[in-house]
Amino acid sequence: MGQQQLLLIILGVIIVGIAIAVGISMFSSGSVLANKDGVINDLNNLAANAYQFRTRPTTMGGGGGVYTGYNIPVKLASNENASYVRVVNSATQITFTGTSALGYGTVIAVLDTTGKLKSFSGTLFTQ
Repeated sequence: MGQQQLLLIILGVIIVGIAIAVGISMFSSGSVLANKDGVINDLNNLAANAYQFRTRPTTMGGGGGVYTGYNIPVKLASNENASYVRVVNSATQITFTGTSALGYGTVIAVLDTTGKLKSFSGTLFTQ
């Protein structure tokens, strides 16, 4: 009878250990997805801000129809999700790169003349 109880206790400890490992794995993958969603949301906000700059006349501090001269506002440059940089590819296209603050990778988004992000790529999508 004592051996049977000991085997049941050992089996219970093994099952609990496996359950804890699965829970940790699920939590970390959820963290990656939450960070990716946050970075994409921030990139959409940056795209809206850049498009507003592009459509605003130069007399009012805008781009007058081009992205040249756009700089990311200080309050939007970094947050708990990521830090962001921009590269003006041309007068009609701008590229934003968000680097995860949690070390999960980067997301690259390209903004076109319609004010929409036309492509997403980066290492954060491979997690």
